[in-house]
Amino acid sequence: MAGVLEEAIKKASIAWISVDGGPAYALWCMPVETSLAVVTGPGEQFAPGLAEATRATVRLRGDHGGLIVQTEATVTRLDPAGEEWAEIAPQLAGKRLNASGSAEEVAARWAAECAVVRLTPADETLVAAPDLGVESGAAPPRETPARVPTRKPFRLHKVVRR
Repeated sequence: MAGVLEEAIKKASIAWISVDGGPAYALWCMPVETSLAVVTGPGEQFAPGLAEATRATVRLRGDHGGLIVQTEATVTRLDPAGEEWAEIAPQLAGKRLNASGSAEEVAARWAAECAVVRLTPADETLVAAPDLGVESGAAPPRETPARVPTRKPFRLHKVVRR
């Protein structure tokens, strides 16, 4: 695995992940050796199709916030009865900010309702910083019920314009 990818994974706290060429979602993640662990499901991060996918595109940022690597990754859904789950889920739950309950309770809820996936990068698909291109990759905001038009501020007294 390329050194830049290893370092980006070690320092990753957020990754832009897309499935089947769809839009990339910024997802909170945790480094696990040379891969990333991500949780998705009800009450957690919204990542449509990630739990059922076998491949995903992962983009990681560098120290200065810019995109430095992009790679295809193999998606493995962790089995709540498996050894990997017992090792990874409690660590991931412990790092989950604003979780209601203890790490064990959060991991138990994830086992019942959510999916914890492990994203393992494929070396042959790595595209590093010089070869990424010059386009920003920025996209207009997606439609969501959270976006509402803002009203003009309330003015108690008449404002005189000069």
